Amino acid sequence: MASTTTPLDSPPAPPAPRGRPRSTGRVGDKIFIGLSRGSGILLLVIMASIAVFLSYRAVLAISKDEGNFLTTLDWNPAGDPPVFGIAVLLFGTVVSSVIAMVIAVPVAVGIALFISHYAPRKLAAPLGYVIDLLAAVPSIVYGIWGALVLVPYLEGLNLWLDQFFGWTYVFEKTEVGIARSLFTVGILLAIMILPIVTSVSREVFLQVPKTNEEAALALGATRWEVVRLSVLPFGRSGIISASMLGLGRALGETMAVATVLSPSFLISLHVLNPGGGTFAQNIAAKFGEADEFGRDALIASGLVLFVLTLLVNGAARLIIARRKEYSGATA
Repeated sequence: MASTTTPLDSPPAPPAPRGRPRSTGRVGDKIFIGLSRGSGILLLVIMASIAVFLSYRAVLAISKDEGNFLTTLDWNPAGDPPVFGIAVLLFGTVVSSVIAMVIAVPVAVGIALFISHYAPRKLAAPLGYVIDLLAAVPSIVYGIWGALVLVPYLEGLNLWLDQFFGWTYVFEKTEVGIARSLFTVGILLAIMILPIVTSVSREVFLQVPKTNEEAALALGATRWEVVRLSVLPFGRSGIISASMLGLGRALGETMAVATVLSPSFLISLHVLNPGGGTFAQNIAAKFGEADEFGRDALIASGLVLFVLTLLVNGAARLIIARRKEYSGATA
């Protein structure tokens, strides 16, 4: 006769669930997905609205411009006829930003490596705090410091560069004047973006798997070889992202540049000569006194800066996406 008892090895029936029904979790997931999707759509709508506004006002100005908007060296939208162009502004923005990146990125990566892998803990924590604190300093404070301290003390450096590197043409100083030049602006921007690049790079370097570093040390690698073979490959994506954040601030910096630079609508490869201009500096200097058409012209230049920023960030994303080793997945 077959037994009707439950086998000894069969698990007991699970207890009935208590508390909230399972449908509540599904509702929460739906709300979270909806909020996330809505936030993404809202961001796209804001970006599209900015682009449409800038494009509309830019078309109104460019349609009445008697010069070539891309190549004209003059800026006179109040003239009769109005003539204005962005050649000087584009050149000054790109040159000052490139100078800032060349100076800031290597120094920032070096500081980040020192804090994350070389400095003792008692020194790393205060140093990291000071670096983060520098990012909170307002732009106008940097501008005042640059005008009162940096500009006078760069006279000697300019003369030294002219004496020993004037043969490069770029560092040849052909005009007499104080150091209110694109080179000075580049140094000031480098100081301003240094905390941003350092902070992001430091956080990326701290995420390097310890097993990778310990394996390299076990194979006899030196400290520098560990950094070169394990830390830097893992952190390339973060370094690129940090550099793009810094470049974005350098491209759009306004008050500090306006305080330090002596503006002029001349293009010169002699970066030590006073003069030059940037998009943000020109908009800040002329927006208050411009009429309706003059503001449309300034908005047109702002559209170029907007597109330039999007192109730079898009190029950085393409570099990261096309080079899998930059993502750190293979580290």
